[in-house]
Amino acid sequence: MIIRQEYLEQLISWKDEMVVKVVTGIRRCGKSTLLLQYQDYLRKNGITEEQIISINFEELEYEHLLEYHLLYSYITERLCENKMTYIFLDEIQKVPDFQKAVDSLYVKKNIDIYITGSNAYMLSGDLATLLTGRHVEISMLPLSFKEYFSIAGGNPEVAFVEYMKNGALPYIAVMDKTEEKVDTYLEGIYNTVIVKDIEDRQSRKESDPGKRKINDIALLKSIARFLASSIGIPVSVKSAADYLISSGRKVSPNTVSDYMEALSESYVFYPAERFDVIGKQLLKTNKKWYMVDLGLRNHILPRRNYDLGFSIENIVFFELLRRGYKVNIGKYENSEIDFVTQKQGILTYFQVTADMTAKATFDREMSPFYRIKDNYEKIVLTLDRFSIGNYEGIKVINVFDWLLENE
Repeated sequence: MIIRQEYLEQLISWKDEMVVKVVTGIRRCGKSTLLLQYQDYLRKNGITEEQIISINFEELEYEHLLEYHLLYSYITERLCENKMTYIFLDEIQKVPDFQKAVDSLYVKKNIDIYITGSNAYMLSGDLATLLTGRHVEISMLPLSFKEYFSIAGGNPEVAFVEYMKNGALPYIAVMDKTEEKVDTYLEGIYNTVIVKDIEDRQSRKESDPGKRKINDIALLKSIARFLASSIGIPVSVKSAADYLISSGRKVSPNTVSDYMEALSESYVFYPAERFDVIGKQLLKTNKKWYMVDLGLRNHILPRRNYDLGFSIENIVFFELLRRGYKVNIGKYENSEIDFVTQKQGILTYFQVTADMTAKATFDREMSPFYRIKDNYEKIVLTLDRFSIGNYEGIKVINVFDWLLENE
């Protein structure tokens, strides 16, 4: 198993705290493995086997617990008297009304609850209402390049090419890779996420008359391909609908919006809102959408060359999320800044480009930073090593070095 040390340390830091720990992320990003690693940590630190109740709802042996009353009874019958019991519920969204069982367990003494899910909708609605202020979310992503390189080794540039081509799902990093095997594995993941996880989402939304049913898988895949081909480009619901209509699909903007929301809730795509640097406020139009794994992107798009800069931008976006930043795209007057990030109230600006050696590119990337007169840090990330340096306080950093550094 690949040790996901940063996520493991997050769970350890919340051990025995009176909050429900919720681990979320796309299917096969390592949530189940993380729970197993944490259980091993507990055993090595004095927790007995009887104090651990672990249920993975993707395993057939627990199918009879997919009814929340039965689940609650099963767990309460196994609680340890006068000792902490650690409860792990993996892919909990498969249990209708699971939040009722979780809430009832939460109020009991000597219980520490950990749940995982592959759909963000599980954190909305009743669960959010019942556990307001009583849960902490740990958002899990596929491997960072630093994690991937620690496994792949060798030359970082060679590993980076492989990372961009095959993606960062943990099993990809350790499997005996051929192009055919990688593509077959990614196809299985993608179809499972698009069909199975959307169905899980759908079953929880059946009682919500304000939401349209996601029942046109071909349309869902068409929207996914459009978003995947538009990484690094501001997208609106209208532009997505117009593209589909031009391709011969009759579809309303409201339907497109619901399908885009479904793709976001299943952690396939992550939207980034625009931030007005001058007005210090979010803008509601033209988000950018980033795909959680470039291997999946390469799988669903036709085989051709893509803009290298946008692929790097996608990688940098998720690395910023891993490092705990709130990430927006920036608008300054008529210029765009790739990312405006916030952490503990401090802004940092990022531009991302494949190459800064051409003067026109150098001037384009640096121009917005020269005009912003605040004192927040400004960083340009590039693949080339010729332009790295400090230009009037603006740092130009090689992207390999930045991805591999200790923050």
